[in-house]
Amino acid sequence: MPEALRAHFAARAGEHSGLLGVFLCQASRLPELITELIKVKPREPLPLSLIIDTGLGGVPKAISIVESRSELLSLRMVEMPAPSDVDEVWLERVSEFVPEDVIRVVEPRRGVGWLDGVRKVIEHGSWPKIRCGGLSSENFPSVDELADFLAVVSGSPGASFKATNSLHRAVRHQEDKTGFVHHGFLNLLVAAARSLSGGEVREALSSTDAQALADEARGFSEQAAKAVRSLFASYASADFAAPVADLKELDLL
Repeated sequence: MPEALRAHFAARAGEHSGLLGVFLCQASRLPELITELIKVKPREPLPLSLIIDTGLGGVPKAISIVESRSELLSLRMVEMPAPSDVDEVWLERVSEFVPEDVIRVVEPRRGVGWLDGVRKVIEHGSWPKIRCGGLSSENFPSVDELADFLAVVSGSPGASFKATNSLHRAVRHQEDKTGFVHHGFLNLLVAAARSLSGGEVREALSSTDAQALADEARGFSEQAAKAVRSLFASYASADFAAPVADLKELDLL
């Protein structure tokens, strides 16, 4: 926790702080986070995304803890995995537990009928989350699965989504250590734009041509850029330096 906070505050004080979003912390580690923040004495409350790893029933208590330390923490987002069957009652409880001014992010589990879960999440005013990687090959969605997900969210007026896991590099690539093929956040950005405009989404997701992707992104009109950033609103990365370095190299900052 001390190391994570040091890295976050260093990035927030750096020249690329405008790229940095919220600090992610599991509900089970809130006491640890608060203890460290008391030592740090931040000048302003830490913008927080609370990852619910204690079950839906633990949400009210976790939010209460955060709100009781408003001098240290500013709750911006609450994220949680959905049960295998994303039912209406469960989603209603999420809406009841999370304050209206806090973004709700729900991750439907990929599998048979999962896109119906994505639609339900959107209908209930939450952001669906797509997991793009992890520690095993099953955690990496195929290009087709990502394209289908984008079709659902881009076809839902006003919808936003969050992506997470294994997206620390801009462009699709194979990791030497694991052999896994990782999706790139720039691929996802360009694919989201094409999904909104009726373009070829799968081609953008599978491309390894960094320069072509960068040129396309750089060519977005202001209206298109705002639309795609409203749709692809956030992504989580375990590393800040790598995405910034890629964006610099591609002249996208």
